[in-house]
Amino acid sequence: MFPEAQFIANGDVRLAVYEQGKGPAVVLLHGFPELAYSWRYQLPALAAAGYRVIAPDQRGYGRSSKPDDVASYTIEALISDVIALLDAREIGQAVIVGHDWGALLAWQMALVVPDRMAGLVALNVPFLPRPPIDPITYMRAALGSDFYIVNFQDSDEADQRCAANPARVFEVLMRRNSVTRERFNTLPKALQSFNLIAALDREELAGDALLSAEDAQVYIDAFTAGGFTGAINWYRNWTHNWKSTANIDQTVRVPTLFIGALDDVIISLEQIEAMQPFVADLESHMLEDCGHWTQQEKPAAVNALIIDWLNRRM
Repeated sequence: MFPEAQFIANGDVRLAVYEQGKGPAVVLLHGFPELAYSWRYQLPALAAAGYRVIAPDQRGYGRSSKPDDVASYTIEALISDVIALLDAREIGQAVIVGHDWGALLAWQMALVVPDRMAGLVALNVPFLPRPPIDPITYMRAALGSDFYIVNFQDSDEADQRCAANPARVFEVLMRRNSVTRERFNTLPKALQSFNLIAALDREELAGDALLSAEDAQVYIDAFTAGGFTGAINWYRNWTHNWKSTANIDQTVRVPTLFIGALDDVIISLEQIEAMQPFVADLESHMLEDCGHWTQQEKPAAVNALIIDWLNRRM
């Protein structure tokens, strides 16, 4: 059974957190469009292995606050939420585990507040060093205005379309066996750029549904109640975050475990390889027959890798 929500405050923001177990602290940060519930397979496994596991609904998600203004979702604000969680629980250091946007946040924490991190586990998204140009400028030029992250900058079309039918969002996005990397690499470049709006309109869906009807309903209920704008606002700070991190050394010095997925075509193998010079203490594993939703697609494998690494390194 998933733990009951508890609540902590970070200024005017209230965060719902779910906690299980005792021992060294491990904080689990979910991605888009997810919830703390995305870690439902990890909380009991890590707790049984002797760890105190805490998973928040991050700001903009689930039962946590959803401020209206875009500026409430800067990388500084997101980091401050995790620090507020640690402070509220009187935790000096924790291992931070992140998936998708949660991994991006964990990587930035390792640069900005490494003293609060005993270690870092990144699922799917490797360390992406700060580029020389605004990432949105690059994405617009390379991937086009229909690419989902660019589309998020230009309008609230995605907010409205997703909120109008949350069940469709999770039916379309949360799937397994949709495409292998080998197959993806044969597609025309235009089809390699993910268009969320077009995906929602697609009649035939590849692969298999990831979520059971019961699990899907947890997501549907949460996003029916709270909408998608808070979650999408994370993306609307990409340019701000790029500017505000201009003078930060791009070397990750905390012990790090990376778990990638061979068929997560959102991330290139070249990006995974390219992070190695920037991460001083890196152990890396790639899961086969696995797409983007790694901790939900391959929970036993993910749990085994994390617990083994924690037991050896912490």
